[in-house]
Amino acid sequence: MALTGRVPLLLLAGVPLVLLAPRAATVAVWTALVVAVTLLDLALAPRPQDVEIEREPARLAPMRLGEPTTTTLRLRSRRRARCLVRDAWQPTAGATGERHRRVLTADVDVRVTTDLRPSRRGDLEAAGVTLRISGPLGLAARQRTRAVPGVVRVLPAFPSRRALPSRLARLHELDGRTAVLQRGAGTEFDSLRDYARGDDVRAVDWRATARARRPVVRTWRPERDRRIVLVVDSGRTSAARVGEAPRLDAALDAALFLAALAARAGDRVDLVVGDRTVRARARSGRERDGGVRRFDDALAGVEPVLAEADWSVLAGAVGELGRHRALVVLLTALDAAPLEEGLLPLLPALVARHRVVVATTREPELRTLAAMRTTLAAAYAAAAAEQALAERRRTARLLATLGVEVVDAEPGDLAVDLGDRYLALKAAGLL
Repeated sequence: MALTGRVPLLLLAGVPLVLLAPRAATVAVWTALVVAVTLLDLALAPRPQDVEIEREPARLAPMRLGEPTTTTLRLRSRRRARCLVRDAWQPTAGATGERHRRVLTADVDVRVTTDLRPSRRGDLEAAGVTLRISGPLGLAARQRTRAVPGVVRVLPAFPSRRALPSRLARLHELDGRTAVLQRGAGTEFDSLRDYARGDDVRAVDWRATARARRPVVRTWRPERDRRIVLVVDSGRTSAARVGEAPRLDAALDAALFLAALAARAGDRVDLVVGDRTVRARARSGRERDGGVRRFDDALAGVEPVLAEADWSVLAGAVGELGRHRALVVLLTALDAAPLEEGLLPLLPALVARHRVVVATTREPELRTLAAMRTTLAAAYAAAAAEQALAERRRTARLLATLGVEVVDAEPGDLAVDLGDRYLALKAAGLL
């Protein structure tokens, strides 16, 4: 039951009567009359149970973080009813315009639409639909909240995808250049050519030689089907805000960008996300998009965990994927203490088996603070920023001595810079 603002107004309407007959009985009679009229109005109001409510559809299409979408409710009543409908969602769904006033006509469908702009990844659910139906006099209303299932899957933001066409064009150019023929044994057959001095005798194709009546050798080109392993650190350092978003968001964007690029290149891509335990896994498939949708689904529910990453667990997950050589990309923070205690002891064994790249985001505010020395407080802040930058450079040099390449970029540039490094390694034949 809910009372409207008309009830106190109706009580105030009896003030002149009380002034004319200032007795307690007058107040009691008028109050009783208002209560009776209100209860009668409540009894005449249609029941919320008589209104059918259905969401169209119950599961909304997946969407990217920050993108808008809408959800629609269909209402159908057995009799005429004036109602207020509230389509409630969890706060991170960003529902706006969720309150709707409608007049329902008997056996006529009415649709109401609520705008959503989610601010968190994962599956976001509707909290319930509240239906308030007023009586004929508008004094009281029947109210009831009903569970109407509704789910929208919010995928990670992918702002770097706008740079994907240009990198794919470079990849096609690279494929043309890497058709350069290699002498001797290879991995992927390309074509036949005449024998030249210095060619390996084992490359001679004797059947083709017999047909051509001159020595002919097989030529080979580098294998295209390479392995890429993406390891995303979802531990404590990934929760730190770099710019306007957590460091994890930039890491997920970079992982999606490199996965899309490598899958289009014909490489096999594996994804591992974890901290103390492995939180998500995914592997590229043979779909038209290279299985990138699988990575979207795996990363949708990933959130930072306020605990230090256990790199022995993550390195073990990489080892479980196979012993073949691969490009292993570690998306983590370039903080000295966590790396020296957890990752560095494991790097020699990892580098001996794979090519390892550490991709990390740097704070743009550090360079700004380091350049501002106008006041005493600014000078102290500049000194702290310089110390932090020097620590990052020292850690990067330490990783380089172990044979690890470092991609250190600002959040908006990390994905593209990592993709460029991948293309450079591919062009140099280092994958």
